[in-house]
Amino acid sequence: MRLDAERLQALHREVFAVGHARVSRQGRRLAAVLAYGDGALLSHRSAAALWGLMRPRAGVIDVTAPVGRQGIHRRDRIWIHRGRLHPEDRANRAGIPVTTVARTLFDLAEVVNLKQLESAWEEADRLKLLRLTEVAAACERGYGRRALRPIRHLLATARAPVMNRSPLEDRFSEFCREHLADLPAPLTNISILDHEVDAYWPGHRLVVEMDSWEFHSHRAAFESDRARDAKMQAEGYRVIRLTHRQLETGAPRISTQLRKMLGTDRRASAT
Repeated sequence: MRLDAERLQALHREVFAVGHARVSRQGRRLAAVLAYGDGALLSHRSAAALWGLMRPRAGVIDVTAPVGRQGIHRRDRIWIHRGRLHPEDRANRAGIPVTTVARTLFDLAEVVNLKQLESAWEEADRLKLLRLTEVAAACERGYGRRALRPIRHLLATARAPVMNRSPLEDRFSEFCREHLADLPAPLTNISILDHEVDAYWPGHRLVVEMDSWEFHSHRAAFESDRARDAKMQAEGYRVIRLTHRQLETGAPRISTQLRKMLGTDRRASAT
């Protein structure tokens, strides 16, 4: 078959881009998955980037497929991870077949260091994509995998008595119990202007959002959060952002700041 260079661009065997001189990153991700047929999914670092958990990696695309030789295919710039995936590990994002967030974190644990894994875990939590029950289920299906130890460590650190709460929410709730016990507890996980916020004091229109330890792993997340904050502030809400590290190392200062914003500064009331 003769290819019209103006309309068809060969990306992989039997995979073509139609009518595009340049193919976007998303297009190349989809093409890499399609190159390995039914059952293939974007996975590992590439899946983490698609979900917004880490920066995109230049060049190589990670794909998990039930067929094909495991390892890097340098001509296609695809790293093939051989294996069959459980139906509960499969998802679709932006039209691309991809591993779920839980399975992505599990796979990521075998190809990045603990600090990078923790950053992705925190970002999943911040984006409200982290489901501890689903991560635990991925562990059950991953018997014998190297990922079990670091993922189980993160699950244990979350300290959730029932596997459905956010570690970030747990930490802020603990902070409120320790430092703001005399004040009304904030509402949690409620929608304001079509965005679910972590904590909210309605009488003071005060919103608290939790950020990841490394304060966003990529520019898109940073800009998206700032756009939401600006929208809320334009409507009369006050928004502050806190990280785990700030709560751990600066709790007294944050407590004073919140009390001032809630009109209950102990030092002010004592004078």
